[in-house]
Amino acid sequence: MTTRGQDFGCGLAGKVALVTGASRGLGFEIARGLAGAGASVIVHGRNVAELREAEAAIRQAGGQAAVLPLDLDDEATTRRACDDIAARHGTIDIIVNNAGARDRRPLEQLDRAAFRRVLETNLVAPFDLIRLLLPHMPAGGRIVNITSIAGPLARAGDPIYTAAKGGLDALTRALSAELGGRGITVNAVAPGYFATSANAAMAADAATGDYLKRRSSLGRWGRPDEIVAAVLFLCSPAASYVSGTTIPVDGGYMSHF
Repeated sequence: MTTRGQDFGCGLAGKVALVTGASRGLGFEIARGLAGAGASVIVHGRNVAELREAEAAIRQAGGQAAVLPLDLDDEATTRRACDDIAARHGTIDIIVNNAGARDRRPLEQLDRAAFRRVLETNLVAPFDLIRLLLPHMPAGGRIVNITSIAGPLARAGDPIYTAAKGGLDALTRALSAELGGRGITVNAVAPGYFATSANAAMAADAATGDYLKRRSSLGRWGRPDEIVAAVLFLCSPAASYVSGTTIPVDGGYMSHF
C-alpha cells in the first residue's frame, strides 16, 4: 500500500487508531493515511453504508480497518462502544477527533438548543471520548483534535462553530498539560478551506475561488489528502516532543493579508 504514511517515515505498525467522522472527506483521508502507515484503524461515522465503503477502500489498498457506527452525542452508547473497543483491541494508541457539525446562521436566528447541538458534537463529544478511552491509552499515546482556522479567526454568521472550535483548541492545550505526565501528547490540526463533498457548493463558486486567490498565500482550495501529513507527523515517533500545539493546514490563510 503506497501512502503518505510510508513516505513520511512514520510507521505505525501495531498501533490501534480511532478516527471519528471518517466515512468521507478529511476524516476518511486521515483514516486511510493512518492505515497506510501501518495502523489498524477504527473508522467511525453515523452512516453505515458510507462506513462500509470507507472500510472496503482501506482494505482494498492493503490497510486494516473496522467500522464503528455510533452517535457520539449519545453518552450511554458511546460508553458501551468504548468498552467494546477496549475489549476487542486491549489498547487504543491514537485518537483523532474529526467529527464535527456546523450551523451557519446569524445570532438572531439561533437559540440555546442550536448552540448546545453544535457544542455537543464539536467539543463535548471529543472530551467524553478521550475521557472514556484514556484508561486504555498507554504511554506514547497520541491525541489529535481537528479544529479549524475558525477557532482563532471569526466571521459574521457563524458564531457557534467559531466558539466550539475555539473551545476545542483550548481543550487541546488543557489536556496536553493534564496528560503529559502519562507520556501522552495532545495536539490539534486546523484545516483551512478544503474542497470536500460538504463544501462542494462553495468550491464550485467562482466568487469563493477568487476570494481565496486574494486571501491565501497559495491561492486555492486544499485537497482532502493534503491534511494527512500533518496528522501523521503528530501521531508519529517524530513528534514525541510536540504537545499542546495547533498546526494550521490552510495554504497560508492565517498568515496572509
